[in-house]
Amino acid sequence: MRALLFSIVFLLTAFNLHADLSIEGSYQGKNLYVQNPASEDGFGFCVTKVTVNNNIMPGGVGRSAFEIDFSLFNVKVGEPVFIVIEHGDGCTPKILNPEVLLPKSTFEVSEMIVEKDGSVKWTTTGEQGELPYVIEQYRWSKWVSAGEVDGTGEEGPNNYEFKVTPHSGENKVRVVQKDHSGTKRKSPEKSFTSEVEEVKMSPTKVKSEIKFTANGEPAETKYEIYDAYGNIVKKGFSSSVNCENLRKGAYYINFDNKNEKFIKG
Repeated sequence: MRALLFSIVFLLTAFNLHADLSIEGSYQGKNLYVQNPASEDGFGFCVTKVTVNNNIMPGGVGRSAFEIDFSLFNVKVGEPVFIVIEHGDGCTPKILNPEVLLPKSTFEVSEMIVEKDGSVKWTTTGEQGELPYVIEQYRWSKWVSAGEVDGTGEEGPNNYEFKVTPHSGENKVRVVQKDHSGTKRKSPEKSFTSEVEEVKMSPTKVKSEIKFTANGEPAETKYEIYDAYGNIVKKGFSSSVNCENLRKGAYYINFDNKNEKFIKG
């Protein structure tokens, strides 16, 4: 998610000292509100001029609070905006609702296809800001992030694709976005049955190494190892795991689409 950018630029002229407060983001259909204190000398107000995308805002700023109305600049929802608020030295205006320029997750999935090899393709409409899509895969009784694809932020239709690493049996995937509100916007879930062979691990009492096999042959798989307190101590994608540096005790391992326990001796 793109954060708002604030900057203070001090400009020294031959007669007066001025400062510029700037903010940028994308227009989400709501206006900005600015708190405008009195000027340092007590005559008039702090802000002297406002520009939006280098266009001067019409109307006065000679009041204690004012609104930056984006409809005056023919800005469309989702378009980038750059606002500069020029003000006198010794006072600073305050933007009361800067979060309205942060992109929202508004996408709709019009089509989503998954294939046996883990290829995921989806088409979206209705995006209003550049936010990454997180591709999630359901494994080990939870949704796990498999990777990210940058969203275009355009109305669309927009086409995306990503390849997850399948596990044996039935696989479930979805794409999600999270905006500044912290809420996940989710696509419908899609399922597919992979051609990956079931993976087994050995031994259950480990001295130095865990091995993963399928049909008796070494097999690479995603894995996570947790200690007895639920802390993750190892993860990766391999056909074996070196466990020599693990302390003695009980551990839990997620691999393929399974959850199992082992003892490090």
